[in-house]
Amino acid sequence: MPKFLKPGKVVICTSGRYAGKKAVIIQNTDKKTKERGYGHSLVAGVKKYPKRVIRGMSKRKIAKRSAVGTFLRVVNHKHFLPTRYNMDLSKELRGKVNVSDAAKKAEARKLVKKVFQARYNAGANRWFFQKLRF
Repeated sequence: MPKFLKPGKVVICTSGRYAGKKAVIIQNTDKKTKERGYGHSLVAGVKKYPKRVIRGMSKRKIAKRSAVGTFLRVVNHKHFLPTRYNMDLSKELRGKVNVSDAAKKAEARKLVKKVFQARYNAGANRWFFQKLRF
């Protein structure tokens, strides 16, 4: 069977704190490890979607409403739903994301936030930054 859970695949989290939020697979592990006895993936997702902006708002308010909140989490394969979409994040995040301890995870989350914010500001992958209505 071909492997389809590859880095760059967009998924929707189905359980936990970020249920219903979109995320992208950064790293995938199909095999069991000592600490996790199941297949799992490191995902980076949108915790807080940008709000609607109108012309009459001040620059400060526009900047605040266009902020993208992010999360970084290791998730069991059973707890997300893969979609048919892909996002190419290999250049920006390849080998730079590490969640082994709290300090490295905080740095990685800041990097993910910077990458997602740049994507949103550029208008790339618009569908990814819109709240999922269901």
